[in-house]
Amino acid sequence: MLLACCRPVGVGEDASTREIPARKLPVPADVSPELAALIAEPLKDSPVPRTPGEWREMEEALDTPLAADVRKLAGAVGVTVEETVIAGVRSFVVTPEEIPAANKERLLMHLHGGGYVFAGGPGGALEAVVVAHATKTKVISVDYRMPPDHPFPAALDDAVAVWREVAANHAPAKMAIFGTSAGGGLTLATVHKLKELSMPLPAALFLGTPAGDITKTGDTWFANAGVDNSIGQYEGIIGESLKLYAGGADMKDPLLSPVYGDFRGFPPAILVSGTRDLLLSDTVRVHRRMRNAGIPAELHVFEGQSHADYLRAIESPEARDVFNEVARFFDKHLGK
Repeated sequence: MLLACCRPVGVGEDASTREIPARKLPVPADVSPELAALIAEPLKDSPVPRTPGEWREMEEALDTPLAADVRKLAGAVGVTVEETVIAGVRSFVVTPEEIPAANKERLLMHLHGGGYVFAGGPGGALEAVVVAHATKTKVISVDYRMPPDHPFPAALDDAVAVWREVAANHAPAKMAIFGTSAGGGLTLATVHKLKELSMPLPAALFLGTPAGDITKTGDTWFANAGVDNSIGQYEGIIGESLKLYAGGADMKDPLLSPVYGDFRGFPPAILVSGTRDLLLSDTVRVHRRMRNAGIPAELHVFEGQSHADYLRAIESPEARDVFNEVARFFDKHLGK
């Protein structure tokens, strides 16, 4: 009988955990060749910096080639990236070659990912280039301050300052904020802070596998540990980056772990994750909080994808699906 497998927990056994036997995990059969190749790659181990100097060295080692990738991608899709300063914060204005008349008054604000520590400078604008091209809309990518020199709340302060200035010169009903990973978490924290300050809110959000809870609470922080071949597991570089960002503050503060905040009055949101994503539970929990608060929120979970694979395999059909959905969502919720 089917129920025979479901025996009660015996005396002395821990009912709060379950041991999973080691097993091989095949590449899903129903994904594109481009994504399949990415899924098949082994997880790369990253050493954890121990001093501020080592953190800065790792930042530079990662950010420099990323900036070259952004220049190459921007040239390939006909998008310009221009450095500027907004409200005292270094930012990048990302402009697609063609902006339809219906989009000329729209403006998107981008907050980059990178564990709140990495992807600074021009390299942080990669997702902004992709979204500007997909949506045919101008984007401002905020190069917010980061640890080790600038822990929380510096990034949040920068995001709010840029929003305050751009929203004073554009209609918020035609504006959105978006970001992936830490950028998604910072997007949520920014809206929580804007509500607290009684400031105008954007008309829509795109939350790519958002860092909704930095405390390692969600189920997939455990269930997908080692399965996600993008960021692996909480222990190591990911957890240490999040702790470095928090800087000793309460990690359940909604401005650090936005899932614990009040979502009433939030803008409509589109959320994206994958079945192997370490942050799938963060994404699901944020979506549920929004739905329970009466917020129109869409959740799109893609087969086989690890954390932010749509940015690691941007030429794949799955990545095109993600950004087509984002473009459709913005068309629906940003004023015509």
